[in-house]
Amino acid sequence: MKGAIILAGELRESFAMAMSALVSHKLRSALTLVGVLVGVFSIIVTMTAMRVMRGDIEREMSQLGSGTFMVNKWPAVRFGGPEGQEKYRRREDLLLAQGLRLRERATLPANVGIEGRFWTGEIETRFRKTAPNVQLYGETPGSFPARNWVLEEGRLLLELDLEGARDVCVLGNGLARSLFPFESPVGQRLKIDGCNYTILGVLEARGRSRGGEQDAFAVIPITTALNRYGRRRSLSLLVQARSQAAYDDTVEEARGLLRVIRKVPPGEPDDFEIFSNDSLIAQFNSFTLAVRAGVAVISSIALVAAGIGIMNIMLVSVTERTREIGIRRAVGAKRRNIMAQFILEAVVLCEVGGVAGVGLGILGGNTLALVMKLSPVVPVDWALLGLGICSAVGILFGAYPAYKAAHLDPIESLRYE
Repeated sequence: MKGAIILAGELRESFAMAMSALVSHKLRSALTLVGVLVGVFSIIVTMTAMRVMRGDIEREMSQLGSGTFMVNKWPAVRFGGPEGQEKYRRREDLLLAQGLRLRERATLPANVGIEGRFWTGEIETRFRKTAPNVQLYGETPGSFPARNWVLEEGRLLLELDLEGARDVCVLGNGLARSLFPFESPVGQRLKIDGCNYTILGVLEARGRSRGGEQDAFAVIPITTALNRYGRRRSLSLLVQARSQAAYDDTVEEARGLLRVIRKVPPGEPDDFEIFSNDSLIAQFNSFTLAVRAGVAVISSIALVAAGIGIMNIMLVSVTERTREIGIRRAVGAKRRNIMAQFILEAVVLCEVGGVAGVGLGILGGNTLALVMKLSPVVPVDWALLGLGICSAVGILFGAYPAYKAAHLDPIESLRYE
């Protein structure tokens, strides 16, 4: 117990002396910590921006219900120029008839939905209008559970609505409350893109996402949408497995049936894309791996360069303070006290740069969230890792100057001018 108290006192004294030495050489200390700041900043700003984007993807994909995957003509995330997109452009569109055939033949899915996004604009009633950002979806009844859309009041679309291509709609909660703040929307009429629709029901609220309200949308029967906006367009299929255990089998059944329906020759790759929440996140992580690796290399170079600078400055400091070291040794300071003082000085120097780098990195990364109107994040794990790396750099590059200081001859040090 007594030894621990003595050790704590020695460390406290060494820390105070290290801080005093840094404050007495402000310009030199500031120039030295710039390298550490740059290295830590580049790590934190990149990881913060990645975390912001990943959080947005997760929120967007949470619109899919549990165990749901989507089938589309186009991949969810596209990279490359026009040449890389040409193979997707040549693919046959996913049509309503193909989706209906999949729904009839598949035995494993709990629900199969068919959807398309047909229009974005202003919706109006007799009394008010919305902002021009409301999205219009064409859907089938199976889309609602697959999309995790839950009814709050009224009813959802039925097969009869599709068969008759009726002028009916279901509203997202945000849209319903903005158009009818003081009364129930069910049974009311509204105008979408110049056409009148009767409101059947309202969905439960889901909150906000990139670009504003998740609930600022209206849903009409997909047959009505195709009649109004043209039948030759590619749709999306939403397939929901009965359970997580049956998910992989459901994916394989859907893939096999679609290959038959779309007449894909044996041995040829799929002419459609299948993706889910997990696959999109994995694809995002795979795409950003190269970016993160590049940033890690650049940051490592910056930190090594900063470490070399710290070593040089500490060696200069040892030379300048040779007489001080000799006096401390003469009055009873041990070698470990001298080493602790100089190592702590190097660590504190790195940590000051590290804290500044972490703060600026989080601020810079969240600038992306501000620009894209996303939720800001604070990557605590990466911040702690960055500060830990700073401590390691300080210890590694401060060890030799500290060793040299601790092993100076006390008599020669006292004679040093």
